[in-house]
Amino acid sequence: MTDQHFSAHARTRTGRSHQGVGHVDEHHDERFTVVGNHLAQHSELSLTAIGLAVHIHSLRSGTLVGIKALAAKFPEGETRIASALRELETHGYLSRIKERLPSGRIVTRTISYNKPRTHTAPQLPKPHGEPIQTTTPPPPSTPAVPTSPPPPEPPTPARDVLAGLRTHDPRLHLSEQDVRRLAPAVATWLERGVTPDDVQRTLASGIPKEGVRHPAGFLAHRLTALLPLPLPAAHPEPPRPAPLQNCDDCDRAFRAATPGRCRGCDASHEARAAAA
Repeated sequence: MTDQHFSAHARTRTGRSHQGVGHVDEHHDERFTVVGNHLAQHSELSLTAIGLAVHIHSLRSGTLVGIKALAAKFPEGETRIASALRELETHGYLSRIKERLPSGRIVTRTISYNKPRTHTAPQLPKPHGEPIQTTTPPPPSTPAVPTSPPPPEPPTPARDVLAGLRTHDPRLHLSEQDVRRLAPAVATWLERGVTPDDVQRTLASGIPKEGVRHPAGFLAHRLTALLPLPLPAAHPEPPRPAPLQNCDDCDRAFRAATPGRCRGCDASHEARAAAA
């Protein structure tokens, strides 16, 4: 009987120590991705970023790799996925370029590198037969003088409330522009009798564990949806009655601002004076 031989066998890698990891390597003929050790053993990337890079390498061109699309596949959530994508951009494994289509719509094109790059990525061909957009370098001109940012507005109770939100939750970090936009809505809360501490507790409570993608938009929604009713107007006190006085003639009690005669005695006194 003829013995059957296989062209490839599982090969076990051995090392000097028997305490660490062992490997059983098998040859892949299909559905595999080549990953360099510069990525798999990167000392500055998190495991989430390394795993995400390997996943993106394995995808076909044109597959959506936005934050929401990836969060729908994996349990890490949008916050951790967004952080991992930023890591890959920082270390040259990923670039995201905003492009304007002929229709005027702006899209984000993601480019993945199997080796880290430090220069600007070239443009990819447009899908579905769209023409490649080329950019003609502008003629040399005098460098523009950088303008300093506008000075911050003076502190107000509403601005202090917004600036202090990050002490309740570091994820509620707002820019100067965000504070200027949200301050009028916070001032409305304060005008309706809500204390600054209560405003901060209401805005910072119940935030999802995975955080919020746009803190300013999240707070703008809460400031509108949770706006309390204004305090009821204070009713004026009814006028107090005049104090009681004793009539100088009949000693009866009557109400008047000053002492004197009651109405009956006063009328009799006037009648006697007229008859005389």
